[in-house]
Amino acid sequence: MKNVLVTGGGGFVGSVIVRQLLENGCKVIVAARKRYRELENLGAIGRRGDIGDSSFVNDLCRNVDTVFHTAAKAGIWGKWEEYERTNVTGTRNILIACKEFGIRRLVYTSTPSVVFSGSDIKDGDETLAYSSRFLCHYPKSKVMAEQLVLRGNSPSLTTCAIRPHLVWGPHDPHLIPRLIERGQSGLLKRVGAGENLVDITYVDNVAHAHILAAEAMGKSSKIGGQAYFIGQERPVNLWEWINDLFRDLGIDPVKSHVPFRAAYLIGIILEGLYRLLARSEEPRMTRFLAEQLARSHYFSHAKAREDFGYKPIISLAEGQKRLLTWLRENR
Repeated sequence: MKNVLVTGGGGFVGSVIVRQLLENGCKVIVAARKRYRELENLGAIGRRGDIGDSSFVNDLCRNVDTVFHTAAKAGIWGKWEEYERTNVTGTRNILIACKEFGIRRLVYTSTPSVVFSGSDIKDGDETLAYSSRFLCHYPKSKVMAEQLVLRGNSPSLTTCAIRPHLVWGPHDPHLIPRLIERGQSGLLKRVGAGENLVDITYVDNVAHAHILAAEAMGKSSKIGGQAYFIGQERPVNLWEWINDLFRDLGIDPVKSHVPFRAAYLIGIILEGLYRLLARSEEPRMTRFLAEQLARSHYFSHAKAREDFGYKPIISLAEGQKRLLTWLRENR
């Protein structure tokens, strides 16, 4: 890898991939909807635009040998057209440009949500079938995009998909801030019995897995067209992990709870009301969120370990230490 494009390179995962690539001496183009001066100051080349625009993508992909496609519309609320344009059309544009300009490697950032159907997943592996039951647009669009990427694998373009679960760490703009806000306001309640185990993945480990996969593409053909779950060295009890974080931050732990069926019903009601009132913000509870908070979902990482040597470079304990330091410095 010498000349690398990172779509969504200013995002939480993308920016760490960019930093690791720059440390490895790569020339890196950051494609995003806005400029990220801190990355450009490190040596990255910033390009501002929309990957749903094929002409923009074509301009990006000239003279590139590797693409890390992390750009996506995330979240569990919004219009299908927005998810489709970025997650599906944008991915299709990337694939077409990769083949047009002779790019050899494409590593796609996917999600375990592509196989989540509402039931517990315990030590699941990559033989799990794609879900056909979608309670929000995000997993549906990611299934469509991942299928495009994996089917796009060919002798001239090696592709793979990395499925990190519950990405966390310093500078997290999504998971950790939302947990803290709800914890401080007393609005967070345990859903279900509180015994569910989940995978979590420190952001540096996510970036490391992407780069390992890209490097291995030049050495082994078995990675092509494959998907890989990654995570920490072990799953965590979701509610114990949240309460440990809250105690360290001086936030009262979550003690109250709501049965899963009640949370699911609340999600149905709130989703209906928000649609009726055409509200753009995400409801505090949805059916998808209720299932995510109540079910176990953790995975085997053996395939990633065997195929490209993945193992966490930042342990769970070290990651928590770094996160707490950052939170205390920036609260």
